[in-house]
Order: sequence, then C-alpha cells, then structure tokens
Amino acid sequence: MKLAVVVQRYGPAINGGAELHARYVAEHLARHAEVEVLTTCATDYVSWRNELPADVEMINGVSVRRFRVRQERDTTDFGRRSDHVFKLPHSIADELAWLDSEGPASPSLVRFINRNASRYDYFFFFSYRYYHAYHGPRAAPSRAVLVPTAERDDAIGLSIFPAIFRGVRAIMYNSPEERAMIEAIAANQQVPSVVVGIGSEVPANPQPGRFRQKFNIRGPFAVYVGRIDENKGCRELFEAFLEYVRSESTRLTLVLIGNSMLPIPEHPRIRHLGFLDDGDKFDAIAGSELLVMPSYFESLSMVALEAWALGRPVLANARCDVLKGQSIRSNAGLYYETRAEFVETLRALESNRWLSVALGRNGRQFFREHYDWPVIERKYLDMMARLANEPAGPGIEPLPGWLARRRRDRPAAREVAAALAAGPVVRSEPPRMVDTTQSQTPTRPAPPPAQRRSGAERDHGDRRRRGWQARPQARRQRPGGA
Repeated sequence: MKLAVVVQRYGPAINGGAELHARYVAEHLARHAEVEVLTTCATDYVSWRNELPADVEMINGVSVRRFRVRQERDTTDFGRRSDHVFKLPHSIADELAWLDSEGPASPSLVRFINRNASRYDYFFFFSYRYYHAYHGPRAAPSRAVLVPTAERDDAIGLSIFPAIFRGVRAIMYNSPEERAMIEAIAANQQVPSVVVGIGSEVPANPQPGRFRQKFNIRGPFAVYVGRIDENKGCRELFEAFLEYVRSESTRLTLVLIGNSMLPIPEHPRIRHLGFLDDGDKFDAIAGSELLVMPSYFESLSMVALEAWALGRPVLANARCDVLKGQSIRSNAGLYYETRAEFVETLRALESNRWLSVALGRNGRQFFREHYDWPVIERKYLDMMARLANEPAGPGIEPLPGWLARRRRDRPAAREVAAALAAGPVVRSEPPRMVDTTQSQTPTRPAPPPAQRRSGAERDHGDRRRRGWQARPQARRQRPGGA
C-alpha cells in the first residue's frame, strides 16, 4: 500500500500545528505502508517564500517531494480579501481569489496529484483551508482523505468548503467539536469519519530538575507552551495572571515557552524562555504545577495532551469549545471564561494538592486510552480497511459556471460561522485501549457542561458577562498553519 500525506509545509524545524501533526502521522504510518509526503518549498507561513529546492529528500525515513509556490503572499492583499469575504456579501469567485491570496498556491503540486493519482492508494490532505487541500481532493476525489484541523473561525463560514467536506472519501477529525461543527456547516454525516486526534512523542522519563537547573527556575510555576500571540489569548493571560499575583499570597511564577509576537510584561513572576527544544519543553511541563491554555481557536491542543500524558492538570479558556470539551471528557482540567474565574480556578489548583494530583492522574489515563500511538495508528488503518471494502461516493460537486461564480449571493462568512451552534461535545467515542490495572473512581472537578447553543443564544450569554474577554473574532486573520 502506498500513501501520500499532503501538507503546506514539512520538516523537522517546523515544530507545531498541522505541519507537526502531518509529520507525526507520516512517520507512524510509514511503519505500515510506503509513505510519501507532498508539500511545498516554503518554510515561512507568512510569506510562503520558496526557500527549499523542488526536489525529493528523505526525512526520518520518509520520502518528501517538494513543489514550488507560485507567488509569495501579499499580506495587504490577503487582509483586504479577508475583510471582504468575512464581513460582506460576496461571490464564489471572491472566495477562490481569497484562497489563492492566502497561499501557498502550488499548481504544480495539484498537477502532480492529478497525473499520478493511480500510484497512491490514498492521499491524506491536511488543513482544509489551504490551496492544496481544496484543489488536491478535486484532482483525486476517490482517494482523498481529509484531516481538516478546522477551528471555529471565520474561514469555516466560506461557501467553497462544504462541497469538499461532502465529497472526500473520509474525514479524520481532531475532536468531537470539530466534527459537530463541520457536520453542521456541510451536512456530511454520510461521509465515513472518525475522531482520531494525534499522539505525541512524550519521553518516558522527563527530568524536571534538569530544567530547573538549566533555566534557574525556583519555586512552583505554571507553564504556557506555544506561540505568544494575541490570537492565542496571551494578552488576557498576562492581565489575569498579574491580577492573581496582586490578589493572592502566591509563590507561583508563569513560565512562557515559545516565540513571542507581542510585548511580554516585565515582572519578576513572568519568565519568558523563548523557543525550546522538545527535551526542555517536556522537562518544563513535567516540572510545572499546571499547563495554562488561553487560546480561543484550536482544533486540538497537542500541548494539553502532552501535559496530560505527563500527569499535569490543564487550566483552559472555556470560550474555546475544543479545550472545554477536552477538559470535561478527560476530567483532567479546569476552565474559565472571565478573569475572576481564572483567579479562582488557579487558586484552587495551587492550594489543593489533591485536586491537581487527581486531575493529572485522570489526564494520564485519558491520554493512554485515546491518544497513545497504537490507538491513533489503528484508527487510520481501520479507516483505510473500511474504505477498501466500500464503494466510493459520488465525488465532489463541481463548481458552478463562470457567471454563477461571480454572482454576489454568498453571505458574509463571519455571519455563517457565528450562527453555528456552540459548546463542548460531552460524550466522546469509546476508547480502544483501557488499562484496567489502574482502576479508580473518576474525579469530576469540572463544572457541569453547557449544552451546545445557537449563535443567538451564545451572543445573548456573552452580552450578559461583564467585561474582560469579548471573543476576538474581529482580530482573527490567521496567516498560516503554525
């Protein structure tokens, strides 16, 4: 069996997001089949500049074939087109122009898929919102499996994507919330699908003491891992944490790991360590009191899964349905909506050791049952076995004709996205592997889950909350897949 993994960027230096997800999947599927990665020559997700040769190389035992990007991104043009399709009525042609402007547009990659489709049993297309994941499945619809990595942002409201969600052979979802959102937007329940997520290369014996000594970290600390960005909720995290420090008799320090896109407060209780390699990152998480996840937009939080694998609790932003849902289903995290709730939940975790231990224990069990690599690999293999025994569907609906594409009858994408029901999906698929030797009474420290709400109900609830976090959809124009 020969498989292709198709993703916008690829390489060991790309250490997050859908690109890391794709690399992990490619390397693990390579244990069961011949795998080739099809990707671009770009390494930078803002410019999509061609920085690597259009050639074939081996990375960690996997063949990687690169194709040139047609043009670098013009960020001014992309911002203007985003404002237009997200905020105003527009045409299908406008959406296709937005897709080209977003990048990385690589017609040569799509031509390769079209001409060589029969050489591969299945193509796994990562990240629905990019050029390769829209045009690639149209080039090989009967062999296309989509890994959408979709977030609840404005792009999900664009009208060009539901046909892809309905027409691919199968979809591998990251979370129950992602599946519920896409099924609501595309009515694609007939497409074979499974909630898979992603595993992680978590070390068996991290060394917290090594981390403390290397970076001179003394006393208890909470850790944030990821891009330090306003769209990740980091500005609000700083404000909330500093309020906690002012209002509490606490020894807790906030340790930040990742590249920063915004100013970091100069305060003795906030330490920014910059980008760290995986060894230092895992040592840091293992040595922390908890992981903080303030992001609004996730299709799956890999770092939350890593924290749970290491037995650490998570404090998550409840306005991200995926993070809230993961916290509820795992019984391994607390969540907050307001600054006051952040202060109270952080106080509970810092002052109640039994609570942190119980949450961490639940998280470790949750990871083993749902995200250990044998579980992930089996879900991919089971899906391919199912597809081999089922006929392909009707394929992807064709685009309308020239005139219809230019009719300005598409609603603002932001309005479409805002009308989708929201809230966590409480029940997940049953686990494939359960360690019965660790039998215990489950701990349920998280508040009762909210029901999924309509856009109108959600807006009404948001208006009743006082201040602090207005959901920053207007700020959300993700430039790339990092």
